[in-house]
Amino acid sequence: MRSRNWSNLEISVVSALTDPSGRSLKAKDLAGVLEISGKEYPAFKKVLTDMEKRGIVHKVRGHRYAVPKSIELVRGVIEVAPKGHGFVRSNEGQADVYVPRYRLGSAMNGDTVCVRIQGRPQGRNPEGAVVRVLKRGRNKIVGVYQTSRGAGSVTPLDNRLCLNVRINGGGGPSLREGQVVVVRILSYEEGGRAKPSGVIEEILGDSEDPAVQILAVAHAHGLAQVFADDVMEEARVAAKEGTSNPGDARVDRTSLLTFTIDPSDAKDHDDALSIERLDVDRVEVGIHIADVSHFVDVGSAVDTEAYARGTSVYLVDRTIPMLPTILANDVCSLKTGVPRFALSVFVTLDAEGQVHGHRYEHTIIKCRVALSYEEAQEVIDGQASIDPEVDGALNTLLEYARAIRALRLLRGSLDLDLPEAEVIIGPNGEPLDIRRRQRLEAHRVIEDFMILANEVVAEDFERKGIVGLYRVHEPPAPEKMEKLSETLTQFGFMKSRGRLSALEMQETVCAVAGKPEEALVNILVLRSLRRASYSTQNVGHFGLGSVGYTHFTSPIRRYPDLVVHRMVSQCLIKGRESPYQDSDSLRELAGHCSVREQAAVEAERESVAFMKTGFMGRHLGEKYSGQITGVAPFGLFVTLDDLFIEGLIPVSTIMDDYYRFEEREYSLVGERGHRRFRLGDKLSVQVARVDIDRRQTEFVLLEDALL
Repeated sequence: MRSRNWSNLEISVVSALTDPSGRSLKAKDLAGVLEISGKEYPAFKKVLTDMEKRGIVHKVRGHRYAVPKSIELVRGVIEVAPKGHGFVRSNEGQADVYVPRYRLGSAMNGDTVCVRIQGRPQGRNPEGAVVRVLKRGRNKIVGVYQTSRGAGSVTPLDNRLCLNVRINGGGGPSLREGQVVVVRILSYEEGGRAKPSGVIEEILGDSEDPAVQILAVAHAHGLAQVFADDVMEEARVAAKEGTSNPGDARVDRTSLLTFTIDPSDAKDHDDALSIERLDVDRVEVGIHIADVSHFVDVGSAVDTEAYARGTSVYLVDRTIPMLPTILANDVCSLKTGVPRFALSVFVTLDAEGQVHGHRYEHTIIKCRVALSYEEAQEVIDGQASIDPEVDGALNTLLEYARAIRALRLLRGSLDLDLPEAEVIIGPNGEPLDIRRRQRLEAHRVIEDFMILANEVVAEDFERKGIVGLYRVHEPPAPEKMEKLSETLTQFGFMKSRGRLSALEMQETVCAVAGKPEEALVNILVLRSLRRASYSTQNVGHFGLGSVGYTHFTSPIRRYPDLVVHRMVSQCLIKGRESPYQDSDSLRELAGHCSVREQAAVEAERESVAFMKTGFMGRHLGEKYSGQITGVAPFGLFVTLDDLFIEGLIPVSTIMDDYYRFEEREYSLVGERGHRRFRLGDKLSVQVARVDIDRRQTEFVLLEDALL
């Protein structure tokens, strides 16, 4: 077997089992087809066993092997809902498979599983059952310790982990009920049923402490809090040596008027802008991105750690960086008044926003000023002045940003303005207030030019046949588009039903901008969309209306951007081969970065949700107005108008009638009085209950609640 290529052998096995007849074969018969000798047979059996574990092949009756297609198996990661059912998201782009709670077996949220399709209901997702857990998504959970009849258990803080974990030891004499702990799982099942057990590895503290809850979020999502000593030492050396050695062919652009625009509390500055007028209509915009690749070598300790983290994570009270701070906040950051290394793309634009050429350079730049978004907005509004040159440059950038944005909207780019909560934190980590985070024109200017740079790089990869790393966003599933069209028509936001195009979707969003129904339409559109991810296959970006898109502009905080920088540097500037020649490894990298990004997004949301719940806990009994943003058989989800906090009104607390769920109309309807609660309705509610550990708020409906 040493002379055989193991990957090729797996391909040969799959090919033999995907014969047009859809046959299944015993191991010996399969070995005969593949001309496996007697000496090679034991090793061949090990390959088959490994393939079976990974879900590539499966045993059917008579000890025969078959491939998933012939017995309708789907392999993917399962996402379990708080109610206990799950959806398996396939790695091969197939429709998500619905798995009822009673068919999960021992699978837990985040596990890679193999499911067998057991039905295909018309107009709904295929339904299946877990036949094997191929890979566990976690070996630790975070939860609250409790005891009952002398036995200890831990209730996971993640409400998608629906079972308590039995505790077999650990914790020591300081362990007490109500503490948040980290549990290492030793066993996931008992007798084929999910029954996890484990030992306590760490006590984080009391569940009432806000800092402990945020720390629990970080642990639950595998977010490393500190860097290893070897990573820190390598970063210090790289910072010193990299700064003193600019490398070959770096162009001095320190004379350019360059500036950054970032949040007022930003510690790192990934990007800066410059603009020079070429003639009456045309300008050259410089989009300067911190040259992190100059300081972080492929395969180094810093690079390995950055890959593992995948992204910086912005929790409500802290940042967990992808890179050590000596790099992220110091030598890589485009600080004001000091020379900094950048990877710059210069784009020539006309007054209509059309691109007339671009070029890349390794540069040295020196930013004249660092503006906050609020300061930049004051200049745009004519309420403040930095200096005549900066004011003029910023307003010219605004003019061309509006032009490229208008072109993007014409091709169907979605501009969803969803309210984002900003939590004001007190000295002890407690939430003092929650308000809407402002989205200014200054934010849009930066977004427009970053999108432009990302599109330019992606188009170059595609045009030159480079195997790139793309940021992809597939169109919504047809059934989702049809459902959205039906709902928008039903609510009067569209004139006639039919499959929506991206442009029609954007036109609908624009039509309700600034109106009371804007938030509802944006939410409905958002729920119809797929999740964006990273891929080596350029399938475009639906949400932006882009033929090709990548992530190039934030290498301090996103690992894919660092990878793309290396490709731009080697392939587009130096004309060399890509440092990522192995397409399989690059695909694996894309998948890993997508997973780490999702973990970061969930952690960030969870940290905000904890603060929102804590804030509501201090306002029990108080009354608020809100809007129905979700309807389910078990109740109404209401989002409060000014606080952007969502809570549940359980249907069991609406006592005046028996309410049934009308799925097609997104409503609960009373059987006797025919009172109707519909998506988008305005209500008056009272805060009834909070569960801080589960990040859940419950409301009760006030009399004469419909506003």
